This record gives sequence, C-alpha cells and structure tokens, in this order.
Amino acid sequence: MYRPSGLFNVPAMILKGQYVKVNGVKTKEFADGEVIFVSAKSYGGTERIINDQVIVEDTIEIETWYRPDITSIDGLRLLDDASEWEIVNHPEDIERRHQWLKFKIRRMVGNV
Repeated sequence: MYRPSGLFNVPAMILKGQYVKVNGVKTKEFADGEVIFVSAKSYGGTERIINDQVIVEDTIEIETWYRPDITSIDGLRLLDDASEWEIVNHPEDIERRHQWLKFKIRRMVGNV
C-alpha cells in the first residue's frame, strides 16, 4: 500500500484555470481557489534541450490528499513564498483508491 513520503506541511492555493479567447487567441487564465496542504519536493529541476542548449526548468513533485477538482488545467500558488506554478501532467490518483494525489508542477514565468 502506498504512503506519501513527506508531510503535507506546505500551504498552497489552488488556481482554477480556464481558457478564454482574447483577440481571437485562446489564453489560460487563473482564479483563486481553496487553500490546501501539500508535500512539495524539488530535485533541482528538470533538464531540457532547447536549440542545442541545456535548460534547467524549475519543477516540483507534489503529493496531497485526493481531490477530484484538481485537473491538469489548474495551477498552484505556494503560500510560503507566493510563487505560482502550473500543473504539467494529469494528476495521478495513486492506486485509484481516491486517497492520495501526485503530480508535477512547473514554475510560471512571464505573463502565462
């Protein structure tokens, strides 16, 4: 049986995402949601190669209690440092037991 590896001691606000059309272009907007507690682990980021250059992207692995309202379009604001992050992959319902949720987030940069 799966057990989270860390404590849920980091306060985070769910940023509910939605797509809106601005001048004919689909853009993602976020609205504040509920505050939850998560376990946040960063392993130094994720390396990617873009235009033959190695880029290190800020990423964090998140574990929390299962919530069906958290989807891949949403984001998180970590309340300890007010940084904003977008969910990279679809949140995984661990062992499909509706008890734990695990997903990866990437720092939002610029006017995303």
